[in-house]
Amino acid sequence: MLRDVLIELYERDLGRLKAEIGQYSDDADLWKVSGGITNSAGNLALHLTGNLKHFIGAVLGGSGFVRDRDAEFSTSGISRNELLADIDATAAVLKATLEKLTDEDLASLYPIEVFGEPLTTAFFLTHLTTHFTYHLGQINYHRRLLSGD
Repeated sequence: MLRDVLIELYERDLGRLKAEIGQYSDDADLWKVSGGITNSAGNLALHLTGNLKHFIGAVLGGSGFVRDRDAEFSTSGISRNELLADIDATAAVLKATLEKLTDEDLASLYPIEVFGEPLTTAFFLTHLTTHFTYHLGQINYHRRLLSGD
């Protein structure tokens, strides 16, 4: 049951991420920063997909993805279409990985220690949904500030 809820939440929020990225007036706006806002929408999108492809796709699904977290925040100028394709690829990896998880897998300890203490896979996957929505809200706010909405 939790597995199905997680799949639904990730699909919903990855869809929302695509919608946010799609609403920027032009590709250059995706990479704008100003004053105390140091993370662009493009960097946050890369961070979200990198985070999920690592913690779910690679760690749980064995996808072979190798994360470059620093690049998530230093890269710029990727086109909207490339970001959207990356979101789609992330959604596919997540669904394929999560569909294979059993209730026993979710109740087991997550394979790596993330916050300095052991956590169940269910807890950590739930945490990742809240992390995702936090940054999704930042992207929404960033877009509305730039567009004047």
